[in-house]
Amino acid sequence: MHEFDFINRPKDLLTPEVVSILTRLHECRGRQELFIEAEADVLTALLEVAKIQSTGASNRIEGIYTTDERLNALVQEKVKPRNRNEEEISGYRDVLATIHESYEYIAPRPNNILQLHRDLYSFSSSAVGGVYKNSDNIIAEKHADGTETVRFRPVPAFQTADAMLNLCTRFNEAIEAGTYDPLLLMPLFILDFLCIHPFNDGNGRMSRLLTLLLLYRAGFIVGKYISIEMLIEKSKDSYYEALQASSQNWHENGNDYLPFLKYMLSVVVKAYNEFEDRVEHLCHRKMSKADRIKDLIEKTPGKISKKDIAQACPDISVTTIERTLAELVASGFIDKVGVGRATAYVKK
Repeated sequence: MHEFDFINRPKDLLTPEVVSILTRLHECRGRQELFIEAEADVLTALLEVAKIQSTGASNRIEGIYTTDERLNALVQEKVKPRNRNEEEISGYRDVLATIHESYEYIAPRPNNILQLHRDLYSFSSSAVGGVYKNSDNIIAEKHADGTETVRFRPVPAFQTADAMLNLCTRFNEAIEAGTYDPLLLMPLFILDFLCIHPFNDGNGRMSRLLTLLLLYRAGFIVGKYISIEMLIEKSKDSYYEALQASSQNWHENGNDYLPFLKYMLSVVVKAYNEFEDRVEHLCHRKMSKADRIKDLIEKTPGKISKKDIAQACPDISVTTIERTLAELVASGFIDKVGVGRATAYVKK
């Protein structure tokens, strides 16, 4: 069985590049605390948008979809789920809320992970929630012709409970020892969790929820305001490449955690960059709404869509955004490109 080593393996990961990223992230955390103290009302708007984005993105990665309108209504608990996809979306919403509200009290232990997984399926009639897998599973790549290639064979079902206990025990011991930055240890835990693949279903979504949990417990709460899950969705190919590179020879303790570590830290850096940009933009609410939209377009390289503007400016109505875009097109400040859902705008 794989040895969950959070004492010796991390030493080899402290490359100059990784140390530089960790230093940068701690600087971001310092500014995060200042933003939270000074701009509480501004962050409320970001929080609501991020909940919707996180719930939608994490489920879409697993092929679980609904319409934007239904997604918004489900996250805001205005409607009840009406099919299996919406049941799973609603379960994710509830677990995300639990982590947002109670992360200080949820240590990464097997019983807590099982409880979160149970809640992930709390709207489902299936019996998979809150129990480890009862048969061996594989991680396979599906091809266009319908065939599959096995990319990884996780821990067998009969070893899963022991593996999860060992993973959590060794990780918590390392956190308590304080030898290494929790940010360095978090991606190792997540990769090991995915290599165990402890559940019959929901492993990917649980890995992203656990990522948030471990980040929050380390003091990096940017995922409340900027969707980490959406950033992973947007870089999904890089995510799977890093996961595959770092899982090779995992069973034999010969894997290299560095690709996955660098990918996950880069996502957190991206989240903090977006967080600071959005807080700065929202702090400019003394500007007129039309001027704020124009300013956002000026700072955006390439194309920007109506949806992008709405996400960056959650306090501005869609009607105002549409009117401002029409005025900017008429004045010659921007060009409209594409049609339908592909419609976007480009600064001249």
